[in-house]
Amino acid sequence: MLSNLRKFGVNNKKIPILNINNMPCSKIRAILKRLKPYVPPGRNYSSLPGLVGNDIKSLHSIISPPIAKIRNIGIMAHIDAGKTTTTERILYYSGYTRSLGDVDDGDTVTDFMAQERERGITIQSAAVTFDWKGYRVNLIDTPGHVDFTLEVERCLRVLDGAVAVFDASAGVEAQTLTVWRQADKHKVPRICFLNKMDKTGASFKYAVESIREKLKAKPLLLQLPLGEGKAFEGVVDVVSKEKLVWNRKSEDGKDFERKPLLEMSDAKLLKETTEARNALIEQVADLDDEFADLVLGEFSENFDLLPAEKLQTAIHRVTLAQTAVPVLCGSALKNKGVQPLLDAITMYLPSPEERNYEFLQWYKGDLCALSFKVLHDKQRGPLVFMRIYSGTIKPQSAIYNINGNCTERISRLLLPFADQHIEIPSLTAGNIALTVGLKHTATGDTIASSKSSALAAARRAEREGEKKHRQNSEAERLLLAGVEIPEPVFFCTIEPPSVAKQPDLDYALKCLQREDPSLKVKLDPDSGQTILCGMGELHIEIIHDRIKREYGLETYLGPLQVAYRETILNVVHATDTLDRTLGDKRHLVTVELEVKPNETCCVTPVLKYAGCVSEDLPKASQEAIENGIHSACLQGPLLGSPIQDVAITLHSLIIHPGTSTTMISACVSRCVQKALKKADKQVLEPLMNLEVTVPGDYLSPVLADLAQRRGTIQEIQTRQENKIVIGFVPLAEIMGYSTVLRTLTSGSATFALELSNYQAMNPQDQSILLSRRSGLTQVL
Repeated sequence: MLSNLRKFGVNNKKIPILNINNMPCSKIRAILKRLKPYVPPGRNYSSLPGLVGNDIKSLHSIISPPIAKIRNIGIMAHIDAGKTTTTERILYYSGYTRSLGDVDDGDTVTDFMAQERERGITIQSAAVTFDWKGYRVNLIDTPGHVDFTLEVERCLRVLDGAVAVFDASAGVEAQTLTVWRQADKHKVPRICFLNKMDKTGASFKYAVESIREKLKAKPLLLQLPLGEGKAFEGVVDVVSKEKLVWNRKSEDGKDFERKPLLEMSDAKLLKETTEARNALIEQVADLDDEFADLVLGEFSENFDLLPAEKLQTAIHRVTLAQTAVPVLCGSALKNKGVQPLLDAITMYLPSPEERNYEFLQWYKGDLCALSFKVLHDKQRGPLVFMRIYSGTIKPQSAIYNINGNCTERISRLLLPFADQHIEIPSLTAGNIALTVGLKHTATGDTIASSKSSALAAARRAEREGEKKHRQNSEAERLLLAGVEIPEPVFFCTIEPPSVAKQPDLDYALKCLQREDPSLKVKLDPDSGQTILCGMGELHIEIIHDRIKREYGLETYLGPLQVAYRETILNVVHATDTLDRTLGDKRHLVTVELEVKPNETCCVTPVLKYAGCVSEDLPKASQEAIENGIHSACLQGPLLGSPIQDVAITLHSLIIHPGTSTTMISACVSRCVQKALKKADKQVLEPLMNLEVTVPGDYLSPVLADLAQRRGTIQEIQTRQENKIVIGFVPLAEIMGYSTVLRTLTSGSATFALELSNYQAMNPQDQSILLSRRSGLTQVL
């Protein structure tokens, strides 16, 4: 019989101890039922994080580790490479879940949205916190689908390291290249994990070669596989010359043996491992001078005498310098190779103090944090994820948002564990926090402790910029570093079930936009309809589904349309005069300008002033001119699409004294529109990079179908028994392609898309498009 019963809630509040020795069984069952923690349907938890018992760890044990023991990492890869499965195994082996979740069963920790569980894909990044051998690891599982690239971008912005997961049978795939480029952009050190070594067709050699060739990276082979495909049973640790073999009878992969390689029993394997270790030592020595001196001095005659610790330290330095990437292998689904991956994360990826962030010197230990993600919780309101770079965050403390120029108060501070959260009293530099109570903070906002602290940091940055002869704008950019938000390529109308529900739809879209900056919402000025702009078909489909499930609105979507752009082909001049009297004031503006095609690609118009104009132009008038030009270029004369790749030169501007800036802006806008109408116009359509993986038997029908879709084939590669078709195809021709491809190949082919650029349409296709848009029937 139980003697005491105690419940730890998510916020660590304790319920008084109950003496139940003399209670009847029915009453005990009733008490247990009331105290049972709520777990969302489909979740495979036996207890919440923070509940102690049966060897499940509590996050409270690692709230304030030293900064050297913190690792902020992300898991990134192409779709279906096994990111979420790897994350699930990591949480299980680190002791934070009781059972192994499965993507196919829809019970993983990090894929907690209904849409993720139904589709078996990751849609939004999820953060989890755990410890491994005394290290605190903040891990973010990111999506692999191209529609959700921004999720990866904003997470990599705040991470110190990343694990790139590869399908060992496919090597580097289309989206792998994208996320790798994003990691390069943010200078994130990374290690590679070749997953699915148990899969038929898995090839360690092929996957490593694809990393070398396609990613232009230098792989450091820290492990070799013991078998491939169905014969895969473990890995060889090249650094320590040991083999790790998993017990076949063990269902969860916790039981494995680490044995040193011996000449007697593993002669061939030992020889292969020794050669791999010597090659690794030479490779690292070429990249690290300190290690080269050590090797050439003490161990030049016999590399076997080199201690593993010295080699590991050198690999850590090389990884941090991003001159090479450590490579490990395993099978997350078959529970092999994940524990050595965790060791590698703590051993080779950097701590926050090892990353060099230049802007930290300006804050002098004061609070500096970056918000990188916002979620909306029905009970708590907006939840803001923050990476703390310096200082400390505490609940009930006021913070200053530099971007929004406003002060807000943090009501509660939480430690993230997917969709479960643990309340904590404070969090220090190097950590990722989840804050409650911030109503105005958005993705990319820089947070300081107060306005005076932010101003002091800005002054230090300005002084530093002057010393190094930099412009102030650069210091400002570093101070307010955020993420670049890509332009949407699809749009459609969205309507509520009734006019009375329009405010509810507006609120839902406002919340979703704050969560997902790549979602754009605008109002059609002609029809008054709400336009939804997104990154792809799946993106808009997910938004529509979330509005229905989370906000209870049955909305109606119009047909998906492609986001075209417009440009001009020749130089045009225009003059316009605006003369209007409002009350006693006369507003008179005369503008003369030139619009011409810009030589380089640019989304926004390039503005130049003729020498005679820019001399005495007030700043307010300059802003009015820029606003007028930008508003004129939002809607082109052909399709009403944005204008790009144009340069505008202002030759003359005559302003009557007392004329308002609004009138200046209106006159400039009208003059630009007049010039655009006179010019020879061209429609630009989005061109997509396409990669189709198809069995050789179905290659011909796939190529024939792409030819009908105005596709251009660049090359056809061979990968095992499959063919990889790489090329370009206009976005307008690829809508609904997944269904057609499944039909053509009996469901055996997959494809990946990514926006390449905007390309001019040929005259015939442009004529057909304009006829369709104007409602005329095209006669063939």
